[in-house]
Amino acid sequence: MPFTGKATYTAGASLPEIAEDISDIVSVVSPFETPFLDYLGDGARPARSTVHEWLEDSLLPNTDQVNQSTFTPSPTGVASITVDHGARFKPGDQVRPGDSTEVMLVIAVAGNVVGVVRGYGGTTPHPIADNMPLHILGGAAFEGDDRPAAIFTNRVRRSNYSQIFTASVEVSGSQLAVNTIGVRDELDFQKQERLRELLRDLESCVINGAAPTSGGEGSGSVRRTMRGVIPHIVTNRFAPGVGPIPDGAGSGGNLLTEEVLNAAMRRVWEQSSSRVDTILVNGFQKRRINSFITGSVGYTPSDSKWREMVSVYESDFGVARVVLSRWAPAGSVVLLDSSRIDVMPLAGRAFHYKPLAASGDHEIGQIIGEYTVEMRNELAHGILSGLATSAD
Repeated sequence: MPFTGKATYTAGASLPEIAEDISDIVSVVSPFETPFLDYLGDGARPARSTVHEWLEDSLLPNTDQVNQSTFTPSPTGVASITVDHGARFKPGDQVRPGDSTEVMLVIAVAGNVVGVVRGYGGTTPHPIADNMPLHILGGAAFEGDDRPAAIFTNRVRRSNYSQIFTASVEVSGSQLAVNTIGVRDELDFQKQERLRELLRDLESCVINGAAPTSGGEGSGSVRRTMRGVIPHIVTNRFAPGVGPIPDGAGSGGNLLTEEVLNAAMRRVWEQSSSRVDTILVNGFQKRRINSFITGSVGYTPSDSKWREMVSVYESDFGVARVVLSRWAPAGSVVLLDSSRIDVMPLAGRAFHYKPLAASGDHEIGQIIGEYTVEMRNELAHGILSGLATSAD
């Protein structure tokens, strides 16, 4: 027979007699992870000034370029070659032009004009062209000769600015007094939310942030911003189809391929004593790197899991951890030597909560942190830009 007693559906449209059933969990969907900061870890030391500085040095260059468009001397015997930097050469140096097998012996240097013996040691002379690289193999001294003139490099001072990250927290006295679903202490919850946002912003600025071209120290009316990882890279900036970097493939434009990635890593290796140990990418480029192994993944009938993920990429020019960060540019692959990068707070200015005097019935304060990036030897890093972000 039909049920005639009182049921939930007879309690009225708003169900005033039924207790609310609300899960005691607050779920956050907005992205706030910081994989690049987590990967780098804490800096070895704090910064001690809002203008943070460090020193860099390099060895004497052992390459140069031809700076001459016409060549009248004979390809054999004594010749004069104009170069970009004559001070890099000295009598007794053996020089190889380009990728040839010829060796030339330097016999005189006058400004940027270098006198050489072509085809030295019976090697075959090679045609010389403007902008051809010249590799200095090494020098040979006379027995019992006096010491050569001292040649040295000067250390270079680099700098970056600290950037202040801050957010306000304000909660009314009534809000603190009531029972709140999923939150025991509203003030603490707001602190956590703002801190997550600031950490997210810190990672994004560490990767992409730019410093002003002048007046970077800031003032009461001028904001101080740090220079991020990508703006630090000046020399090794590559694009597919430009110079030694081959074109990608696909109708979507220059897709990242293993050949393209290897060519860029080789160029960084050629420029410095460093090997790339970090590949920082966004989601699409991470999928492109994963696709490198698509054709070589094997499985058996008993396998219940299919994996197509590259976490570490090993090449002749470095064993690199692939770090996925949603804050990296979608069309770029950033090649880094992580041992030369430190993210550091200004001393005593790591993220912290500072309570402020309330002017009414509320609790107020702010989350504050001041950070900078020390990125040493920009030649040790590189960026591959202009990549396709769609395979369509």
